[in-house]
Amino acid sequence: MGKEKKTESHSNGSYNYKMFKCFNRKFKINEVQPTNDVRDAFCKFSVGGGGGGGDGDRSSGVMGAEQLCSFLDDHQVHSVTTVAEAQRLIDEVIRRRHHVTRFTRHGLDLDDFFNFLFYDDLNPPIKSHVHQDMTAPLSHYFIYTGHNSYLTGNQLSSDCSEVPVIKALQRGVRVIELDLWPNSTGTDINVLHGRTLTTPVPLIKCLKSIRDYAFSSSPYPVIITLEDHLTADLQAKVAEMATKIFGQMLYYPESDSLEEFPSPASLLHRIIISTKPPKEYLESRNPLVKQKDNSNVSPSSEEETPEKEEIQTLESMLSYDDYETKSDSDQQEEEEEASEEQKPVYKRLITIHAGKPKGSVKEEMKVAVDKVRRLSLSEQELDRTCSSNSQDVVRFTQKNLLRIYPKGTRINSSNYKPLIGWTHGAQMIAFNMQGYGKSLWMMHGMFRANGGCGYVKKPNFLMKKGFHEEVFDPRKKLPVKETLKASQQQFNNTIKDVKVYMGDGWRLDFSHTHFDAYSPPDFYTKMFIVGVPADNAKRKTKIIEDNWYPIWDEEFSFPLTVPELALLRIEVREYDMSEKDDFGGQTCLPVSELRPGIRSVPLYDKKGEKMKSVRLLMRFIFE
Repeated sequence: MGKEKKTESHSNGSYNYKMFKCFNRKFKINEVQPTNDVRDAFCKFSVGGGGGGGDGDRSSGVMGAEQLCSFLDDHQVHSVTTVAEAQRLIDEVIRRRHHVTRFTRHGLDLDDFFNFLFYDDLNPPIKSHVHQDMTAPLSHYFIYTGHNSYLTGNQLSSDCSEVPVIKALQRGVRVIELDLWPNSTGTDINVLHGRTLTTPVPLIKCLKSIRDYAFSSSPYPVIITLEDHLTADLQAKVAEMATKIFGQMLYYPESDSLEEFPSPASLLHRIIISTKPPKEYLESRNPLVKQKDNSNVSPSSEEETPEKEEIQTLESMLSYDDYETKSDSDQQEEEEEASEEQKPVYKRLITIHAGKPKGSVKEEMKVAVDKVRRLSLSEQELDRTCSSNSQDVVRFTQKNLLRIYPKGTRINSSNYKPLIGWTHGAQMIAFNMQGYGKSLWMMHGMFRANGGCGYVKKPNFLMKKGFHEEVFDPRKKLPVKETLKASQQQFNNTIKDVKVYMGDGWRLDFSHTHFDAYSPPDFYTKMFIVGVPADNAKRKTKIIEDNWYPIWDEEFSFPLTVPELALLRIEVREYDMSEKDDFGGQTCLPVSELRPGIRSVPLYDKKGEKMKSVRLLMRFIFE
């Protein structure tokens, strides 16, 4: 982007750019016009414009409710649309475009039809409602999960606040993490990132915020993961607070442990707690405590101790590695044993138990018959575990919950690539929601699925078992299941199978010199498939120079072996010869949710906030 002081003017259908205070450059405004594909579709399905039995000019017809029904069912491969629903869409388009409340006509002309296709709320690229089965156990779903949900910025010195918790819940996040520590007097509970310079926020503020905003964007359950560094007295106080603040919202089971997790549908508008039961705090803090406690067990157990010490266990992953970084998600302070009266009060509120690892990775991943639990791994430990025991991880996550958290060195609140966890069935990929970037865009993309409710059903292949208990092997190369094509077309007579037609809206959301001080922007689009390694791909369009309404004519084809886990990431950039290309918007969409046909695709800013006007017109076809 140019750095000279600039002025601009907009008059007589053109933009004027002043150069060096001497020269004036004038660029004509080209208004967006329907593409040939849009005209042909209108012609085919309208009445009086060459379609519907007429022979008139293809731009002069009218598309009524019945014709729009046919277009949605045939061309858009839409689920069955009623005439009444189609008429409602027509009325809404006419109201927006012509600002009238009483309609003198009940059909769309070509321009109305073109605008309808560009309205992303009326013609979205993915389904906007919950459509997956929500009656399976929680372990059957990927769950939108936050990490250190109370932090406003970096992991070392930022403020702790209830505001990030509220924002996460409003975005649809379903798992909120709170680190609990005694306050300076030891009489109350604060939420903060321990052993850092982060400023605390009272626990009661966070709990009240969760109560008030838990279901602002989704009715499905909110899980609070507590990282507890409290004395027994303060644990009892937490139990009292949670019970009083959440009331009937708080769900906890009758029994001490569950044989199977409840379903999201059975927990509508409920809040559940996940943490380690009090009796496991000392053991989770030090993997050798268990050995000390068992000092008078049989000689055979004693003989196994040296060998076990040499094996890298999940406990060492969760304690030693994370203690060194002082930033782990399951780090525990050495606690006093809770009294017998206080233990049950706190423990009975815990629905999802964070189990205590007891052996090697392979042994730990064995599934218990009579109980379910949650385990946590850092991103590095996930990589190591999956490289040697990938199928054990998949088998474990069919019944239990696996939570992955960022490594301690991500002090700037950046994030890791979530696909390896999803590919192995890990339900809780814990992300720093304040740490913007491409990885977080992928997280946003995944959880746009299923109506943005925060729960996405895992693909069936991750839940299946074979005759000999074999499960999906993420390392095995698979054949191509389907091909996603996407192209961006210019105004010409060539009609392609799949197209991304144009972009629009930058002129409304940005100043005319935002991208370039001396001319309109030069936009291009980058497209990525993010999924299993065999499916990863990227493409780039040509640059459209000096145009606020870029129109591309390039076709992309993406063969997919695991489309169920693939994300389509789209990024628009403005070419700059002398500096880094400017950002023009991005989005990420789950391939499995893409709706065939011509669709309006809204773009988002770097923080993941939806831009007011910027969107692309695209078409998706699967083969």
